[in-house]
Amino acid sequence: MSSSNSDLNDESALTKTKPDLLLAVFIHGFKGNDNTFKEFPQRLQHVLSESINNAHVESIIFPAYEANKGRIGEYASSNSDWLTTLTVQRENDHGGGAGSAKIVLCGHSMGGFLAADSLLEFIKTRPDQDCPLWPRIIACVTFDTPFLGINPGVVKNGVTKAAEYANAATTAGSAIFGSFAGLGAQKAASSASTSVPASPWSKWAPAAFAVGGALLAGAAAGGAYYKRNDINQGFSWVMDHMKYAGNVWDEQGLRRRVDDLVDAQEKHGVIFRNFYVLLPEAPPVHLAPRSFIVQPKRTSREVKYFTPMKNKRAIDEVEGHTGMFDARTNDGYYNLGLVAANAIREAVQVARSTVTAKLDETSNDV
Repeated sequence: MSSSNSDLNDESALTKTKPDLLLAVFIHGFKGNDNTFKEFPQRLQHVLSESINNAHVESIIFPAYEANKGRIGEYASSNSDWLTTLTVQRENDHGGGAGSAKIVLCGHSMGGFLAADSLLEFIKTRPDQDCPLWPRIIACVTFDTPFLGINPGVVKNGVTKAAEYANAATTAGSAIFGSFAGLGAQKAASSASTSVPASPWSKWAPAAFAVGGALLAGAAAGGAYYKRNDINQGFSWVMDHMKYAGNVWDEQGLRRRVDDLVDAQEKHGVIFRNFYVLLPEAPPVHLAPRSFIVQPKRTSREVKYFTPMKNKRAIDEVEGHTGMFDARTNDGYYNLGLVAANAIREAVQVARSTVTAKLDETSNDV
């Protein structure tokens, strides 16, 4: 029998069986909420429903949690408990029995850590290695998750932008409010223009706080024109992330998680993808592309699981990161939906082929 006829028979067999239940569970990042993903889950649900045969697709948002308190590890267990309860409910409603729901965990930013840790915990806590995974997670699809750390350039470029605003405040402040206002802004510009070493956050934090404080004091004379609120929010957002996810600088811990995620795909067939924002070079200030996350080395085993998504619209790494699911700040928004759908379709195909192989094995044993 030709391969084309075989494919047709497979499709025909699928249409005679109960539709697969495919749950795409979206987990927002730190300081995110139920609106973080905007219309992206619904769009992805539509694309998957139209492109996967014999499947009932649902997009579900993980409930907002109090991300301003505690650390990331404290939410992994609650996420797993919630996912377990959800799976039982959906499988009972669907009538397919335990393991009938195929689950795709979709995490943005720090939510990707929660998705990954939930998957790895379920793999780890199976009664034995031959026991099937339940809940039946078939993919871990993440968006701009800093699995290898946050790119040092995120803060460094923020300081450079702060210096530009402060220099503007020096000129305008002197003209409008006299030398006193200009002097405050000049001190801020001087502080901001000092070089920031490419070192761990623990060495940067004091300098960044000092720059932010001095800048706000100097630029106050200029009001909203100097964008002091934008700068303050940018520093606050990044610094709060560091407090929440302190392990983002734990290189050994990060390395172990990434290795385990690659193993999850290679050994257990659970598809892993991390789609990250890549901003193009913008001479003369930025001579190389920029990203919010630390990119994997080209020779690493995980590099093929990290996919760059170009964004020419975002003004900096933070906006590219937080505005990933908004076409106004991401001109690659629609392409992001297509590549994410492709990864999920691959996961469904792998899961179905695994079931078919097991059925063939069982029939041969009889």
